[in-house]
Amino acid sequence: MFRPIPALIRMRLAVQRKIAGFCVAAGVPAGRTTKRRLPCAVGRVDLVVRCGPQCSVTPCGWRKTQVRRPQGATLQIKSIAPVLLVAGALLVVFAAAGVGCKEAPERIVLYTSVDEAFARQIIERFGQATDLEVEMLTDSEAGKTTGLVKRIRIEAAGPRADVFWSSELFNTILLARAGLLEPYNPPTAADIPPRYRSSKHHWTAIGLRARVLAFDPEKTPPGELPTHWEMLAEPQHASRLSLANPLFGTTHGHVAAMFALWGEERARDFLTHLRDGGVRIAAGNSSAVRDVIAGRTAICATDTDDVWVAQRQGASLDLRYLDMGDGGTLLIPTSVGIVAGCKHPEHARKLVDFLVSAEVERLLARTASRNIPVRPALRAELNLELPPETQVPFEQVADQMAASAAAVREILIR
Repeated sequence: MFRPIPALIRMRLAVQRKIAGFCVAAGVPAGRTTKRRLPCAVGRVDLVVRCGPQCSVTPCGWRKTQVRRPQGATLQIKSIAPVLLVAGALLVVFAAAGVGCKEAPERIVLYTSVDEAFARQIIERFGQATDLEVEMLTDSEAGKTTGLVKRIRIEAAGPRADVFWSSELFNTILLARAGLLEPYNPPTAADIPPRYRSSKHHWTAIGLRARVLAFDPEKTPPGELPTHWEMLAEPQHASRLSLANPLFGTTHGHVAAMFALWGEERARDFLTHLRDGGVRIAAGNSSAVRDVIAGRTAICATDTDDVWVAQRQGASLDLRYLDMGDGGTLLIPTSVGIVAGCKHPEHARKLVDFLVSAEVERLLARTASRNIPVRPALRAELNLELPPETQVPFEQVADQMAASAAAVREILIR
C-alpha cells in the first residue's frame, strides 16, 4: 500500500479535482459506461469512465483509478511507483481537461448477424479509414438475425444500436415496415440495381449468398440428388436431409420464399412430408453442414458460404443449386439500415456509406465467405457469375415470414 508524503498528498488532491471534473464533464448517465481515447504528446491515453454513484477512470493500463461521488473525490491508484503514479495521473487528467489534447469521437454501435469473422475484417478496414470507433454486437448462430431484431424492437424507445447489418434481408424489411429504420439513400449505392435497394431508402442490400444443397461427393453420387427444392420432400431425400431450424436465419427466409412462390397449401404439404420423411433439424446452417461431414446425413440445405468455409478446412463437400420452381434458387443478400432514433445519425450514415460501397462488396467476395456482388460491373471485374435466381420479390417473401413460422411451429417443430 502506497502512503503518500504530505507534498504528494497535495498533488493527489489536485489530481482528484481534475479527475472529478472529467467525470462530471463526461456526462455519462448513472449505470452507463463510456470510453475516451486522448492523443497526447507521449502517445495515446485511454480512459474508461464508469459512472454510477461512483465514477471510475482507468488510464493507460493502470489497474484502478477511482473517483467516488457524491461523497467527494477519492483517488485510489494501485501498483504504480509513487513518482510515476502522480506524474502519470497528472498527465491523464490534464489531457482529460483538454490541455493540449483532443478528445476522440464517440463510438457508434453496430448490430450485425453477419458471421463475426467476416464482419470484423470489414469493420477493421472502416476503422483504418476513419477516426470512428465501432462497437460491434453479434449473436449466436442459432439465434442470429432473429435475436438482434428482437433487441431492436425492444429498444425502440431508446435505441442502443446506430446501424443494423443483417446477414439476410427479410427481417430488415419487416423492421422498416415497423418504422424502426431511418430512411437514408447512401450515395455509394447509386450503382446497385433496384432489386437490392428499398424504394423508400430504408435499407440497401449487398453481398449475395445462395441457398444450396450440400453433399459429400465421395459418399453421395451427384446423380442421386434432386434438381428442385420441392423434391426434398420425397421420402428418399427427406430421410437423408439435415435442415437448419426454419424459425431462424436464412432458412426462415427460404421457407417463407416457398410460401410466397408455391402458395400456403403446397408449402404446408412440403413441411408435412419433410416431417413424415424423418428430416433432421439442426441448430443452424453450419451445424447442418457438420451433419453431412460427420456422416449423420447425406445432404443438407445451407448457404454457399458454409460450404466454401468447410471446403477451405479440408472437408469433402460440394454443392448444387436447386430450382425453386421458376428457374432459379433463392439468393439472399446482407442488408444495411440505420436504426430509427439512433444516438449518432451522422456517424451512422458514414458507416452505412462504407458498408454498402463497392469496396466492401469486393472485400466480401474475397473473404472465405465469397459473397457474390449485386453490382454487375463488380461481378465482371472479379470474373464471378450470378447463379440462376428465383424472381420472387423480396417484399413478398417478407409478407410470408409470420405465416411460414406459424406453419413450422405447427408441423415441423413441436
